[in-house]
Amino acid sequence: MDDYQIFSDSSCDTPKELLDLHNITLIPYYITFDLEHYYKENIEISNEEFYLRLSQEKIFPKTSLPSIMDYFHAFEKEIVKGKDILCLCLTQKFSGSYQAAVNARELLIEKYPDARISILDSIQATAGQGILLLQAAYLKEAGYSLEENVKRLDIIKKEARIMFTVDTLEYLAKGGRIGKVASLAGTMLNIKPMIQLKDAELIPYSNVRGRKKSLDKILFMTEEYFTDNNVRYDDYDFCMANATTMDDTRAVQAQLENLIGRPVTYPVFQIGVTIGTYTGPGPVGVCFVRKFDR
Repeated sequence: MDDYQIFSDSSCDTPKELLDLHNITLIPYYITFDLEHYYKENIEISNEEFYLRLSQEKIFPKTSLPSIMDYFHAFEKEIVKGKDILCLCLTQKFSGSYQAAVNARELLIEKYPDARISILDSIQATAGQGILLLQAAYLKEAGYSLEENVKRLDIIKKEARIMFTVDTLEYLAKGGRIGKVASLAGTMLNIKPMIQLKDAELIPYSNVRGRKKSLDKILFMTEEYFTDNNVRYDDYDFCMANATTMDDTRAVQAQLENLIGRPVTYPVFQIGVTIGTYTGPGPVGVCFVRKFDR
């Protein structure tokens, strides 16, 4: 079997220890606070610095996707070593990162006609993308070829979900995800939206009043999915997504572990600057995907 390197754009929010363990390379997004100075996610700005600036300065930053040449140069480093490429990207509904990677592939194929480069739209974001990325690593480690890996990921990505809530609506409003009137009304009434990320769509589930009720509702949404689809918890991999409220996330994780009957062994996936620009501080989510071998 020919060797291949696994890549993802940085919106996957996968903890560094997992990236290192499975030899996964990230292509960073960029963020700017003033439309002049741009910083590479996880390289030139940390999550901690990002959320500190959000809370202290009350600013609404902008993100910029990895460039075609960012992908080109990263892929080329592995191609010249004789490796093929598998790259997972943030859903096309949210970003042009996938298309940038595809364009880089076309340029590289002209230069290296024998190179095999597979670009996959994860139809997910943040830890939902990250936990799918780990399945790609497990498939590779289990001996699956590049083509077999992509074929299996295309199947299981459709069953990946994020059940989550955000603590404030203002960042979704600034990012154009909801209207300003809805954001203002929600803030005044202490409304917390419950949202599901499914098939590249942010699907409103319900609104609840108060933080504690919203956290409890995440578990209800998760349990409902498994009941409605008649699937087993044992066949799925789970992780937690968090931005700045680790105590809340640990509380939800404890409830999740009780629900599924086993520990969640992954470290918490911290929502980074790419997705955090739209959620702000405070989101908590349960993420899951069918295991690659089920």
